[in-house]
Parts: sequence; structure tokens; C-alpha cells
Amino acid sequence: MEKSNKKAVKRFPLAQLCRIAIMAALLCVASPWSIPVGPIPISLATFVVYLIGIVLGWLDGTIAVAVYLLLGAIGLPVFSGGAGGFQKLIGATGGYLIGYLPCVALTGWMADRFPYKRLWTVVGMVFGTIVLYAIGTAWFMVQSRRELLESLSLCVVPFLAGDAAKIAVCALIGIPLRKSTDKLIGKTA
Repeated sequence: MEKSNKKAVKRFPLAQLCRIAIMAALLCVASPWSIPVGPIPISLATFVVYLIGIVLGWLDGTIAVAVYLLLGAIGLPVFSGGAGGFQKLIGATGGYLIGYLPCVALTGWMADRFPYKRLWTVVGMVFGTIVLYAIGTAWFMVQSRRELLESLSLCVVPFLAGDAAKIAVCALIGIPLRKSTDKLIGKTA
């Protein structure tokens, strides 16, 4: 039993745990600030999810986003508009919240696979966004009983330009941030 505890400690040294906690906290702080534009608000959440994937990679990034979702599920006001609670996860927009997990995982996987390569980082964010939109829109359709085209026009089309801008900015700042934080924990590409 003691041997497995040592492995867990080695896998998550203090600096690495701090990075995960800081990024989860950043997501908790950024997400409530939103602008309602229909059923899905504009927020900084996807920007931070992309950044988490680039900086932390797929595993640590997924853990950070899962921490955020768990904090919101237990009622902390960390979701858009300062909402919280499990009902938000199972509500009409809950699919987009759950979609943050594969989005960060895909972004992080590409950032891990091709460290410090901007083009591949962008590809990871684009594929992550496609999966995020697919999960969120499918769940929205089930919950709201709306058709695909109507759901896309409400939940995807208004966000394409903003998400493209978020991806561009994250591609510029995410890689230098990853390099800096990788140095802190002694990780090299």
C-alpha cells in the first residue's frame, strides 16, 4: 500500500498540483463573467479551457476542468452568470459544460504530442471545439426539443467568430505560458 502512495506522490508533485489548482481557480473566476445572448451566454470559459489544455496538457488539464465542474456541481457559483448546482449540469446548457472535458483533453493531447508547435496546438483547439459543440448541441436538442438547424443557429453560429478569436489568442499566449510553467516543474519537451 505504501508503494502505491509513493507513486501517486511522484505523479503529482507539489508544483504540478499547484498548476492544476491555479488553472481550475482561473476557470472558476472567469466563467461567471458572461454576456447573455440567448440560451448560451458568451463567457471566457472556453478561452480558459483552451489555455488549460495548452499549459497543462491532456491529463492535468482534464483534472483541472473536472475540479471546476465538481465545484459547480456542488453548488459553488462558478458557472456562467454565477450559477452553480447539479441542475445546471443536467439542464439545457449542461452539455456544453460537460463538453469542456473532451475539449481540454483534445487541446491538451495535441499540446503534449507536439509541444510548443503553434499549428498543432490550433488543430487541437479546433477539434476540441467541434466535439464541445457536438456534445453541447446534442444535449441542448434533447433538453429543449429543438431541431438541429435551430439549435445550431442558437448555440453554435453566434459563437464561431468569438471562439476563433479565443483560439488565436490562446495560440499566441498559451505556448509561452506552457514553456514557463514547464520550467517550474522541471519538465522539458
